[in-house]
Amino acid sequence: MTIYQFSASALIQAPPQVLYAIIADYKQGHPQILPKPPFVSLEVEKGGIGAGTVFRAYMRLLGQLQTFRALVTEPEPGRVLVETTDTGYVTTFTVDPRADGQQANVTIATQIARPAGMMGMLEYRVMAWLLRPTYVKELDQLAAVAATRIEEES
Repeated sequence: MTIYQFSASALIQAPPQVLYAIIADYKQGHPQILPKPPFVSLEVEKGGIGAGTVFRAYMRLLGQLQTFRALVTEPEPGRVLVETTDTGYVTTFTVDPRADGQQANVTIATQIARPAGMMGMLEYRVMAWLLRPTYVKELDQLAAVAATRIEEES
């Protein structure tokens, strides 16, 4: 098996704890940052905040409705959250504080374990082509949701 990875990062003008709270909240926060399209919906099956959450997501990719189920873990609560799907994808959200906690560098990275060879490489290239721009939009939406949340708290 070969592990393929793609990612997107952004420096966001919000405290890391605000950003992480949005990402880890699968009932309200996380659904607000998912770009539609390609995401259609997210349904929480168990939990809803951070580790132990189980959810099902629906996406429309290349005209087809795709679904996956994921389990959320927090190897470093408050900094690193991981979604492991039933399709073999592992997506990590990393929130690294910057500027004395006034901003954070947020990275969304996905690893795909696929057979080596042309088919594995083709799947990786298609998924990277489809999902990397989605992650850029997701980071933009995270920044917007965080700005709204900070404004409401002021």
